[in-house]
Amino acid sequence: MTEFMLKYFRTKQKEVQSEKTYDTQCPFCSMQCKMQLIEQTIVTRKKYSAVGKDNPTTKGRLCMKGMNAHQHAFHSERITHPLLKKNGEFVRVSWEEALQYIREQVTSIQTKDGHDALGVYGSASITNEEAYLLGKFARVALQTKHIDYNGRLCMSAAATAANQTFGMDRGLTNALSEVPHARVIMLAGTNIAECQPTIMPYVEEAKENGAYIIVIDPRETATAQIADLHMKIKPGTDAALANGMLKIIIEERLTDEAFIKQRAEGFEGVKRYVTSLSLEDISEQTGVPIEQMRKAAVKFAREETGMLFTARGVEQQTDGTAAVRNLLNILISVGKIGKFGCGYGAITGQGNGQGAREHGQKADQLPGYRSIENQKDRAYIANIWGIAEENLPQKGVSAFEMMKKVHEGEITGMFLMCSNPAVSNPNANFVKAALKKLKFFAAVDLFISETARLADVILPASSYLEDEGTMTNVEGRVTLREASKPCLGEARHDWQIICDIAAALGKGRFFSYESAEDIFNELRKASRGGIADYSGITYERIRKEGGILWPCPEHRHPGTKRLFETEFSHPDKKAKMCVVPNEPTVKKDEPTEDYPLCLTTGRVMSHYLTGVQTRRSAALRARHFESFMEIHPKTAEKYKIEDRVLVKIESKRGSIIVRSKWSESIRPDTVFVPMHWGDSQNVNCLVAEDLDPSCQMPGFKVCSVRIRRADDKDVNKLS
Repeated sequence: MTEFMLKYFRTKQKEVQSEKTYDTQCPFCSMQCKMQLIEQTIVTRKKYSAVGKDNPTTKGRLCMKGMNAHQHAFHSERITHPLLKKNGEFVRVSWEEALQYIREQVTSIQTKDGHDALGVYGSASITNEEAYLLGKFARVALQTKHIDYNGRLCMSAAATAANQTFGMDRGLTNALSEVPHARVIMLAGTNIAECQPTIMPYVEEAKENGAYIIVIDPRETATAQIADLHMKIKPGTDAALANGMLKIIIEERLTDEAFIKQRAEGFEGVKRYVTSLSLEDISEQTGVPIEQMRKAAVKFAREETGMLFTARGVEQQTDGTAAVRNLLNILISVGKIGKFGCGYGAITGQGNGQGAREHGQKADQLPGYRSIENQKDRAYIANIWGIAEENLPQKGVSAFEMMKKVHEGEITGMFLMCSNPAVSNPNANFVKAALKKLKFFAAVDLFISETARLADVILPASSYLEDEGTMTNVEGRVTLREASKPCLGEARHDWQIICDIAAALGKGRFFSYESAEDIFNELRKASRGGIADYSGITYERIRKEGGILWPCPEHRHPGTKRLFETEFSHPDKKAKMCVVPNEPTVKKDEPTEDYPLCLTTGRVMSHYLTGVQTRRSAALRARHFESFMEIHPKTAEKYKIEDRVLVKIESKRGSIIVRSKWSESIRPDTVFVPMHWGDSQNVNCLVAEDLDPSCQMPGFKVCSVRIRRADDKDVNKLS
């Protein structure tokens, strides 16, 4: 090393006046990658970098979002003190004034409109402790039945299908460590390479071990590029494709007869139905050649081990529950469940999508994945909470149905926790109009999002670096997010904010916690004996073991790595197969003469959900700073749309303007727009409000649209 270089490095070392490290985990997808943020003070400037930490799920891996997550946490637009809207503008107020305002508004609404006139809209990005507490807050402090959360738009179809089929829902029935040992892997409507990149090494290792990879997707995604077989399905026809594969498996006598006889119900009805169908009709309906269906069905059935994974591409449909159930019919028919290297995984989208629905944020659930309509469950939780069972509200409605009730005047006040329904909900213009009708609207968030800007009061939340608590990742593994960085300004943790509001409403005795761990210990008691039993999990154990897979019913229990080895969770211990018709019961928003193209939505690697956090990361925003419409070149030529020009997309509900992006990876009858932008680029303004009758999931993946090149008049409206 030269004298000059030595001098340079000595100078640099002197410039680094201090270095601190913060243990945490990524705030984004359900992999919940463990990491460490390194803070260096160089003269008067702070420099940050993130490195992955070894853990059972991600082995120290990080994707670009995790490496740059800190950029939003330190962004200048962070809300650091309470804001109250006065004369149409947000002004800074004290916590005392904000809480007093909330108390007055809540009391007025409860007196004039009743307790159920208040709604609570939660999040799958908050911790288990905060999800648990929010459910308790709605039902004890507000005494309202109206609580639901944004996970309804993400995991509800898969969760409902798993509950109906297996009797319980945990994202993955097996630990991810088994994936490399599967001989065949079917990825239906999941683009893990971009949405959960740190899962990909498991699939890549399986492929190196000789696994056959099947991808079902209308687009040739980064995930589809590693597939041995890519079935480029017409959006919304997944249930029909599964029927075609089932027909082939049954007629080729590839079913596992012993497994079906011992461990399943309903097979004969499924057999009668699918054998009556025509493969030619299914091929025409789905756009998938019969030869591809046959290859996928035979390969999946004949291999000794195999796993099925689904995500939003299958689930965000008005028949999403039925489509997932039909894919599970395939899994059961060939006996690939409850065994090593065999199982099902619903790839959870949000960071705590699994845990957030297990402990009371859903309209129909109580902690431990208990049912709010079950008398025994109600009595148990009422006792934990110290209230009379008759004072525990009944079942409410789903997230989007709450917005309908706002429009109808049944809900007149709302609490919003770390969510952005003005962008994420279908028919987003309808949702905005509903929120403007509220007499009172309070939001808890890091930023003034598209939804928070409509609020009367905004309370500043803490970021992932500041807010300690447990999260349940894609495997069903309960992890502990350490958070030692002090809150910025006057920001408070979500759980503290909930407790503060409860105290202002005179319910403080039910919310007297000193730490997140205090709340978790109550959650453990509340979950004991439930489907999602966390009672044997402690902070101490998680720190020692790196995370524990539930159910874990007592302290010595190691956690459950594989579900359904000997029995399913229905009373008779059997899995339930069911007939799924090719045509859904709720008509989809399919192409018509006036709206001839099918729009489908999804994610890009550099952004997360509605982009409120990732669009405030300079590194991530630079990769995708605006939305776009992916379109096949032949389709683009037909509509006289050049590459990289502004395009107007219209549905029956509204219009948006985005930039065209030619791509041969998409079907010619389909266009794709990502979901991470709001306002004039909010793709959900176009989506119909029809819901899956089983789980109330909107049909984000099928929307009929028409397109044209934007003119000057369209562009002027944006400025």
